[in-house]
Amino acid sequence: MSVPGAIPIDRPVLSDGPIPGSGPEEGGRGAPESAALDAYSQVVTSVAAELTPRVAAVQVSRRRPDGNFAAGSGSAVVFTEDGFLLTNAHVVGRADAGRASFADGTVTPFHVAGVDPLSDLAVLRADGPTPSPARLGEASALRVGQLVVAVGNPLGLAGSVTAGVVSALGRSLPTRSGRAVRVIDDVIQTDAALNPGNSGGALVIATGEVVGINTAVAGVGLGLAVPINSTSRQIIQALLSNGRVKRAYLGLAGMPAPLPPRLVEGPGHQGLRIVEVVPGSPADRAGLRTDDILVSAAGQPVSSAQTLQRLMLGRAIGQPLDLTVVRSEALVDVVAVPTELAGEE
Repeated sequence: MSVPGAIPIDRPVLSDGPIPGSGPEEGGRGAPESAALDAYSQVVTSVAAELTPRVAAVQVSRRRPDGNFAAGSGSAVVFTEDGFLLTNAHVVGRADAGRASFADGTVTPFHVAGVDPLSDLAVLRADGPTPSPARLGEASALRVGQLVVAVGNPLGLAGSVTAGVVSALGRSLPTRSGRAVRVIDDVIQTDAALNPGNSGGALVIATGEVVGINTAVAGVGLGLAVPINSTSRQIIQALLSNGRVKRAYLGLAGMPAPLPPRLVEGPGHQGLRIVEVVPGSPADRAGLRTDDILVSAAGQPVSSAQTLQRLMLGRAIGQPLDLTVVRSEALVDVVAVPTELAGEE
């Protein structure tokens, strides 16, 4: 039997006030979740506001092998007060010039100041006005799980912003220039959505600093960016100064290999096993042999090809390079003199 005026306990109570247990003071999650979402949104919106004006959509005309021209597009980041922009080498290809369009409607021609396919970086010089520069940060301080924002022009959609996290660090990305092959090390992996046209755009942290140049879409939910670090800063400076990057050349190929137990203490120590020595190369002239395990160069431990590559910038050309290898379980010291790596080496 129902009692007049009673409220059935199996029906919801409609009220203008807060639902009991839903407020932060009663253990509810509504307000904290909203606050967290607001904090996340504030970071992304502030980064977008700072970087979108400084990331241009670039268009170039590339000469194809058959002699015809094909249009190409991507993104580029203003990084100096006097109008230099940073982008990917594969965005400009063999083009000498192009056009940059900014979010405020400014369109300016540019010429290519320098290209380095082996790092997939290129520097452009605007021939007209540009916005104030973005701030370059330091990728070595990144942590897995850190919030990052990608700013670029995917699929021709100017001023697009996506957000995600640093999915992994220390990835490798193979590159090629002629017959020369190199691995870009310490590449940043992110799940911030990247699409064709994002290449050359900015990967940015919460402070608004650019820590990477988006370079590749490796799969659904997986993007890669060339890090801004001490190595890439040297490359950028070389492109600004000389229009190209000089690299030293040894003429060997190798793969990581464990060191003989009697030469090291504890597990996990490895060197670089030489699997190929180019005839007549500096490595050949120094007496290096296939199956030698390279353990140090210039006094620094060598555990991978990337470790050796870091030493192979212009300052090493023509300079004696002390190398130590394991040969027949004995340590052997040799001296090589690297030459300059030609584009078609």
